[in-house]
Amino acid sequence: MRTPAGHECKFYYEDFNRGRNIQECRIERTPESRQWIPQECTKCPVPHILRANSSPHLHLTLDSKTRFLGFGHVIGVLAHCDKHEVPVEDPYVGCPQCNKERPGLELFAAALDNLDDD
Repeated sequence: MRTPAGHECKFYYEDFNRGRNIQECRIERTPESRQWIPQECTKCPVPHILRANSSPHLHLTLDSKTRFLGFGHVIGVLAHCDKHEVPVEDPYVGCPQCNKERPGLELFAAALDNLDDD
């Protein structure tokens, strides 16, 4: 569904049909995370991560914290691979072990190397 910021995100839900006024983010959050507001969608990296990495084993957790003295907020994403049970450092790239299991990725990298040599 399209977020208020204009990005497609599978975790965002809204319903304004017949007088309803429902907007919510259904991604898992850390216990310390502050309550979601629609303005967070403008700074949220989750839609960009989902567009860059479509792994079904990638599990994302949102961590939204208030800055010093309550001015502004910081949005972070914690990624975890459900298949290999390891934390993922760069969610845009995904799990290194899952990437090794995909032979097409090596062929693509080799093709890019051949282009650089020409």
